[in-house]
Amino acid sequence: MDTHLIQTAGLSKRFGTQQAVDALSLTIDKGEIYGFLGPNGAGKTTTLRMILGLTKPDSGEIYYHGNLVNGTDPSYRANIGVVPEKHPSGMWKWMTAVEYLQLFGNLFDVTASTQKINSMLDHLDLRAHKNKPICKFSRGMMQKLSFARALIHDPEILLLDEPISGLDPFGIHQMRDLIIEQHRKGKTIIVSSHLLSEVEKFCTRIGIIHQGKMITENATNKIIDSIIPTKNFRIEIDSISDGLIGKFLELPFILDAKIDASAIVVSVEKEGDYRKAISSFLYDNGISPLLIQEQVKTLEEAFLSITSIQANTHEEAK
Repeated sequence: MDTHLIQTAGLSKRFGTQQAVDALSLTIDKGEIYGFLGPNGAGKTTTLRMILGLTKPDSGEIYYHGNLVNGTDPSYRANIGVVPEKHPSGMWKWMTAVEYLQLFGNLFDVTASTQKINSMLDHLDLRAHKNKPICKFSRGMMQKLSFARALIHDPEILLLDEPISGLDPFGIHQMRDLIIEQHRKGKTIIVSSHLLSEVEKFCTRIGIIHQGKMITENATNKIIDSIIPTKNFRIEIDSISDGLIGKFLELPFILDAKIDASAIVVSVEKEGDYRKAISSFLYDNGISPLLIQEQVKTLEEAFLSITSIQANTHEEAK
């Protein structure tokens, strides 16, 4: 067994006739931000619950630092801090922010917990609300408080389930900064999210599951690159003369060229940067480009492409 921070091997779980997770194997290495993605019902939550020891797998193993673990082992679970999608505020609604954090500080036997709590509340801009009942917290405030609770015992791993769902733009920016900050401090972070445009901004590696199976797992940029056969540049100019597309297609490095509204989109091989050559061609033809911009594929496009291919393959196999 290779030594990864967390590794699952053949993890499976069925609920009645529904195969929620099907022989799932994933690897999460120390110090990375791992994005765990998949459409609704793909098996993400069930997988995370098995990793946390909240759901017992029907088969398969979970390894931590290369050692087979029992998910209910307190010493294992103490190494994970969790920010759930839905906060159990109803259970603690009578508590203030300080009381809420102190409860978990006591549960984890945190030393100097009072100083640590005050420092965290300051850092998260919650100091002014420290004595407010958490039932009166907004979604964004509760998200930050939950983040503080997940960090109170200084775990090695942070597991974030939809960490920016429901937040306003300012809250999303704050949460993104918190995630990046903890990554820089050496935390290993697992992010389950459907907001792919955000996941792309900070995840170093991702795994995509579909119908309980892992369909791809790789560095984020490699997954995006895997669905891009060419590199495209959008060229904006004042006017497109007759014959310009034909001249572009005569260039040896141009694979395709077409008009898109008031711009020209050219395709070249992925390797190499052809902007200088494109600029030289335009100036040689007396054209001053207003903009030459690479059209970058997003993780969302990769996700939709990969899951669409998987769904079509599944239908063809029936």
